[in-house]
Amino acid sequence: MQSIPRLDPLHPPLVPKRTVSLETPAVHHHNHQRALIMQRGEHFRCHQVWRKPFYGTASEREEYRKEIREQLKRQMEEKCINLKLQLSNQVKEAAHIREVDRLALTSERQQRIQHTKAMTAYRDENKRLMEQSWRDRALTRSQEALKERELLRLNPINWSATLT
Repeated sequence: MQSIPRLDPLHPPLVPKRTVSLETPAVHHHNHQRALIMQRGEHFRCHQVWRKPFYGTASEREEYRKEIREQLKRQMEEKCINLKLQLSNQVKEAAHIREVDRLALTSERQQRIQHTKAMTAYRDENKRLMEQSWRDRALTRSQEALKERELLRLNPINWSATLT
């Protein structure tokens, strides 16, 4: 079916030049008829498809049913493929998340070990400093006691006022 060419209402055919009062009812009618023909053709094309399964011969009805079965099979296969893809994507995503989680736990464990080592070193250093401070104080006290004993031995007067 050939389509009728569309006409331009501002430049109608068979009119050599444009006039002041340009009335183009024929051109508008032509375009309107063209649109109606196209609408009828589209309607016929859409609804003619339904004529076969209901009013056609037995072979046409069987052909229609076969086509429907094939379409359903195709849809089921596509759905199955989409489901498999979705499941494989979920498996990949779960594996990725497990790997990220494992890496996070490993790094957290390493940080905990490093923190424990740092705190142990800090504790040991504090303990060493306190013991050194206690030894220094004990040494200072013993030296002062020796000095006072020496002073008392040399001069029995209690200069530091420790023996009152």
